[in-house]
Amino acid sequence: MNLFSSTFKLGILGGGQLGKMLLYDTRKFDVYTTVLDASNEAPCKIACNEFQLGDLMDYDAVYNFGKQVDVLTFEIENVNTDALETLEKEGVKVYPSSKTLRTIQNKAKQKLFYRDHEIPTADFSRFAYASEIIDAIHNGGLEFPFVWKSAQFGYDGNGVKIIRTEADLKELPNVECITEVLVPFKNELAVIVARNFNGEIATYPVVEMEFHPEANQVEYVICPARIDKKVAKKAIETALKVSEAFNHVGILAVEMFQTKDNHILVNEVAPRPHNSGHHTIESSYTSQFEQHIRAILNLPLGKTDSKVGGIMVNLVGAEGHTGNVVYQNIEAIMKMPGVTPHIYGKKQTRPFRKMGHVTIVNEDLNEARKIAEEVKNTIKVISK
Repeated sequence: MNLFSSTFKLGILGGGQLGKMLLYDTRKFDVYTTVLDASNEAPCKIACNEFQLGDLMDYDAVYNFGKQVDVLTFEIENVNTDALETLEKEGVKVYPSSKTLRTIQNKAKQKLFYRDHEIPTADFSRFAYASEIIDAIHNGGLEFPFVWKSAQFGYDGNGVKIIRTEADLKELPNVECITEVLVPFKNELAVIVARNFNGEIATYPVVEMEFHPEANQVEYVICPARIDKKVAKKAIETALKVSEAFNHVGILAVEMFQTKDNHILVNEVAPRPHNSGHHTIESSYTSQFEQHIRAILNLPLGKTDSKVGGIMVNLVGAEGHTGNVVYQNIEAIMKMPGVTPHIYGKKQTRPFRKMGHVTIVNEDLNEARKIAEEVKNTIKVISK
């Protein structure tokens, strides 16, 4: 099939920043791309060939959109999988598959998947409703502290909470959920695995993630991770085992814990380009976004080595600011060596909303980390 400068059509479900960055590469390759999103102000709208309005969780909207394309992918997990399954049966190529997405959409199913495939993960319990957790505590089946996670619809720190006392349970929504043992870890790591339909596989170097203590969002992604080579090897082997189990096509980001005694535990995965791979646009031979396009179109995978050390800083809305966005001091950070800002195109800011990111590249990773700290302390995402 002729993919380039042709009648071939790629569909993307979701019009957010991940889709926008995928479009950098569809435009580079001149692959005709259409996007479905519920918002008329979605960041993707300015860069795709076609833009359609529709609810990603609505069966008819997803099905009717998918019938118009040759290959369908997504940049967000909250998509109607029944529609995807129907499209697959009718011959539309959906990557990653509806089966993969259905497992990953629900954290309880995802954890059971790891257990069934002997993939190391933190011990957990499932609950149909959050109200059942108190009974488990009183009956001795659950001990403080633990991590509570909503089974569905969690993102960017939402739907996750550390529970230390019964008082912490009061604000939880009464929905299907899991609880996990609170893992005493050294580092939070991630590995991105790419796989095309032919079975060609490539992995990116292990990255280290530093989180904001309040928002539970990634503040810094550091590549390569500052860990022992044996630990890095173990993390890559674990990510490959997860990838093999899912047998996915496209990008799979595998988030992991490095425990105090250097065991690797899988936390969760994302079947799409991921925050932990944003640095690859500047620091790698092939960005994660180009790699995802290559994989889902069954093209040869690109080289995943880093050209230079890279650090990514998330730009999120400042506390106390809601409204029309202003990127305060952006000119100051652009004067710094190796600094590239990416602005996602969201016109309205609110506290902790992801509005962009900044990549810092440097041959000296320690110097890059210093510049990243300066970037973080200089630029502010505020409202008018």
